[in-house]
Amino acid sequence: MSATSNLIDDAPLTRFHKKLTFFASGGPFIDGYALSIIGIALITMTPGLDLSPGEIGLIGAASLIGIFFGGAVFGWLTDKIGRHKMYIADLIALAVFSLLNGFATEVWQVVLCRFFLGMAIGADYPIATSLLAEFLPRKVRGRLLGATFVVWAVGAAVAYAVGFLLRDLGPDAWRWMVASPAIFAIITLLCRLGTPESPRWLLSRGRVEEADAVIKKVYGPQYSVADVASDGGAESKQGRFTDIFKGQYWKRTLFVSIFWTAQVIPLFAVYTFAPDLLASFGMTGDANLYGGSFLISMLFVVGGVPGLWLVEKIGRRKLLLWTFGIIAVALAIPAFIPDVQAGPLFLALAIFAVASGASSFLEVVYPNELFPTEVRATAVGFGTAISRVGSAASTYLMPIAILNFGAAGSLLIGAVISLAGLVATFLLAPETANKSLHELTSDGAPGVPAAPAAPAAVAKATAK
Repeated sequence: MSATSNLIDDAPLTRFHKKLTFFASGGPFIDGYALSIIGIALITMTPGLDLSPGEIGLIGAASLIGIFFGGAVFGWLTDKIGRHKMYIADLIALAVFSLLNGFATEVWQVVLCRFFLGMAIGADYPIATSLLAEFLPRKVRGRLLGATFVVWAVGAAVAYAVGFLLRDLGPDAWRWMVASPAIFAIITLLCRLGTPESPRWLLSRGRVEEADAVIKKVYGPQYSVADVASDGGAESKQGRFTDIFKGQYWKRTLFVSIFWTAQVIPLFAVYTFAPDLLASFGMTGDANLYGGSFLISMLFVVGGVPGLWLVEKIGRRKLLLWTFGIIAVALAIPAFIPDVQAGPLFLALAIFAVASGASSFLEVVYPNELFPTEVRATAVGFGTAISRVGSAASTYLMPIAILNFGAAGSLLIGAVISLAGLVATFLLAPETANKSLHELTSDGAPGVPAAPAAPAAVAKATAK
C-alpha cells in the first residue's frame, strides 16, 4: 500500500460494491449473448433470407462495426455528460434495436439493426466499467472489473443454450433469437435505476456538493470529499479526446489498442462462427454443432475462474503474457499436423477458450486503470473502437478463411495475431495491480499534487 490513502481506494468491499459490479455485468452479458446468438440464428436466417457468403459475413461484422462507432463516440460523450445518464440510455437502445431486428424482412434491415445494436454495446463498455472502476477499492479492482467481463462468456453460453431451445420454431426461429437480447436489456435497465453518479467524475467537473452527497450516501455521513483523492490531480478539468495521445498516455493508448485487438480478433471469429468452424472440423448434427459450441463457450467461463484469482496474485502483465503465449502455441500446432483430424482441432480450440477466458477481461481492467477520470471513458471507448476494426474484419473474412485455408489454417492466423499481442505486451505493458488510481494516473505527470491522506477510520467505512 502506498503512503497516501483515500476513502474509495482503501475502503473495504461492501454490499454496494457487489451490487454495482452485478449491475455493470449486465452490459457484457448482453454483449456476449447478442454477438453469439447471431451465429446460431444464421442457421435458419441463411435459407430464410437466401443469404450469400458475403451477406453472412456482413451480418456477422455489422455489430462489431457498430461497436467501433459506439465505443469511440459514446466513450468521449460519457466523459462529457457523466456516467449515470449514459448508463441508462444505452440499455434502452439495446432493447429497441433487438426488437426491431426480429421484424426485419430484408438483409439491409438486419445489417442496420445489428449495427445500431453494436453501437449500444460499444457504448456500455466505457460507461459501465468507468463508473465501476471509480468506486472500487484497489485490492479488488482488477478482480471485480474482470468479473464483469467474464460474464461476457456466460452470456455467450446462454445464447447457445437459448438457440438450441428455439431451433425447432421453424424457418422464422432466427427472429426470436435476434430479438431475445431485449429481455436481458430490460432486466438490466431496471436493476441500474437509482445507481449514483461517480463522485470522482463529479469532482473532475467541479460539482463538489453533488460529489459530497454521493460520498455520504454510499460510505456514511461521517465522510466527505475531503476523504477522496482525485486521480490524475485534475479537479475541475475537462478532458479532451486528444489527451489520450499526449504525454505519458500515448504509449498506454498504443498498448491498449494492440493487446485488445489481438485478443478479440480470434475470439469474435470463433464465437460468431463456432457452428461453421466445428462443421469444418467434420463435426455434424445438433449434438456436435450446438453442444460443441456451448462447450467451447463454457470453457471461456471456466478459464475466467483461475484468471480472476491470478490477476491480483501475479498481476496483470504476467497473466497477459502467459495467456498470449499459450494461445499462440495451441492455435499453431494443428497447422503442423498432417491430415489433422477433428480431435486435435477441437482440443486447440478448447485450450484457446480456457486461456482467452483467463485474461480477456483485462480489456476492461487495463484501460480503466491507466487513464485519469476526465478521459477514462474516452480511453476505454477508443480501445473498444480500435479493437473492433480488426474483429469486424476477421468476422467478415472468417467464412472465406475456412473455405480457402481450412480449419487448421484459420487457427494458425489466430496464432500469429496472438503472438503479436504477446510482443506488444512484453514491450509496452505496465503493472497496475494493487495501486490506487491516483498513483497510476499521476506517475510521471509534472505538476500533479499528492493525494490527500484519508483518516484512519477509512477502513471502517461501510455501504448503506
